[in-house]
Amino acid sequence: MRLIFVRHGEPDYKNDCLTENGILQARATAQRLQQEKISAIYSSPMGRAMQTASFTAEQQGLTITHLPFMHEIDWGTSPEAAAEGREVPFNGHPWTLACKLLTENPEYLERDRNLWPQHPYFRDNRLLAEYRKVAEGVDAFLAGYGLKRRGSSYICTRYGKEGDAFDDTIALFAHGGSGAVLFAHLLNLPLPFVLSSLPYGVCSVSVFALWPEQSEVVVPRLELFNDMGHLADVRQEKLHFDK
Repeated sequence: MRLIFVRHGEPDYKNDCLTENGILQARATAQRLQQEKISAIYSSPMGRAMQTASFTAEQQGLTITHLPFMHEIDWGTSPEAAAEGREVPFNGHPWTLACKLLTENPEYLERDRNLWPQHPYFRDNRLLAEYRKVAEGVDAFLAGYGLKRRGSSYICTRYGKEGDAFDDTIALFAHGGSGAVLFAHLLNLPLPFVLSSLPYGVCSVSVFALWPEQSEVVVPRLELFNDMGHLADVRQEKLHFDK
């Protein structure tokens, strides 16, 4: 199975839709994806993601299935931390805090790379609950395609059976934040590292391969990241993320 991940086009965050330029980007993305044999299209239920997906769906004659867990992530001081008088700096903005965490505490990328949820920047942040929601949603979604999470990889429960859907290519349209959780979870990378080191732009195309290799074990492989070549003739926004 191949999973194509697309971030939504240039957003009008206030109205949760695309700007005029974002619509041009979404149309260009639909042209880019025309060469892919997409069997199903999924989207966050938010307007800017659905609108981006709509052009690809229309061109390929497919319907869009909503995945509520891919809704853009929320952030800020968690209710538990607030009740105890603690507050997360920078309003809990995860990209800013990820950069601060890794520059102030380089050990979080070395021997303690899996301890980031314990740092106050994230432990006291609503983002942590959002991370778990997306990660659990991704695993449940992939289980529907016969991929069951086991540790840091997946087990192909339909391996070798007639009628497998593993030749399928599916497309998922979502956001910078929920997408970052998807990348971190599939690739077993610390979320602060993904937020800091793997930014991707509007209407960028990234591709995961999820194939069983010589056994039922499936290790997700990132085959393409942040492809924006199809936007060469369309003005691009300055990279930023918001709710």
